[in-house]
Amino acid sequence: DMAASGFSDLREKLKSMTPHRDDYGNKYRASNGSGKGRKRKYRESDDDEYEHSDDSSDLREQEARRVRSSVVQLSIFTPEECARIEERIDEVVAKAEAGLYREHTVDRAPLRNKYFFGEGYTYGAQLERRGPGQERLYRKGEVDEIPSWVHELVINRLVSNGVIPEGFVNSAVINDYQPGGCIVSHVDPLHIFARPIVSVSFFSDSALCFGCRFQFKPIRVSEPVFVLPVRRGSVTVLSCSGYAADDITHCIRPQDIKERRAVIILRKTKPDAPRLDSDSPLSSSPALRSAPLKAKCSHRKADPDAAHRPRVLEMDKEENRHPSLSRHRHHSASSENYRRREEDLDKHQESSGRKVKMRRH
Repeated sequence: DMAASGFSDLREKLKSMTPHRDDYGNKYRASNGSGKGRKRKYRESDDDEYEHSDDSSDLREQEARRVRSSVVQLSIFTPEECARIEERIDEVVAKAEAGLYREHTVDRAPLRNKYFFGEGYTYGAQLERRGPGQERLYRKGEVDEIPSWVHELVINRLVSNGVIPEGFVNSAVINDYQPGGCIVSHVDPLHIFARPIVSVSFFSDSALCFGCRFQFKPIRVSEPVFVLPVRRGSVTVLSCSGYAADDITHCIRPQDIKERRAVIILRKTKPDAPRLDSDSPLSSSPALRSAPLKAKCSHRKADPDAAHRPRVLEMDKEENRHPSLSRHRHHSASSENYRRREEDLDKHQESSGRKVKMRRH
């Protein structure tokens, strides 16, 4: 209960729970300030503690340097160009609210919506088998094509500036965050996406964090190994076969989304990336594949108080997100079995799924 704990803002509560510093400083410093050998403990779960001594600070600094050396940031888009692209992002949101996209194009979660174009894939609770390497691309045609404005206003500018070669991008994802939104630590699936991974930020400044651990009930985030500021209009490239792309997780923390923020992630899928089989329960029937999303009854708007609600971040955990396909299932015996299986999975996650070290999506 927020009132009972004396906090009115969830981000302030998070700051009190984690050794967080909001100045985007990237150098690791022990919080006790002196005394070699003193230890700080981060509890990952009820029965698992991670200890960080001053002796490990050199190792963390080396890790931070490896991240920094494998990340490239560029300032390519002017404020005027950003404004035009942000208008287009708003149009995508409006079309999704009106139900004008295919079912798997839109992935809704509290305080964070995803819009898949060109290629989409399963992750989190959508997976029949959990864990890295289990992600699958949807069948061809189950998400909408990359909009022409993404090519004209974003991809072509990156090609002309030598960031990516022409014809490289076949997957574009728009992540739209509201204040207090987040995405848990993960590595973009190595068996799905080639490198580099390119992202462009819009609407506001934020930060991309590397090497964090998320804990839930209540939500807490450990101190990052490296914090990378991402400004409006900045281009971030996780380079080919680089440490930042392949060997350490990255995330967006709730305390780093203070205003609405969107990011366009541009990637290329590997030719041998696995796809869902036609008999997979997540692979839609022909009728569903061509059917658009049902229009929502109410329009989701940015709420300045949204980040004050602790429940939404618990719901925003990827393991608690259910695929939208379940909304289209009829009330039949098979549907009842499907529901019971998901309930059993949720109960198992509640009892044993508290520790989150690494996710790939």
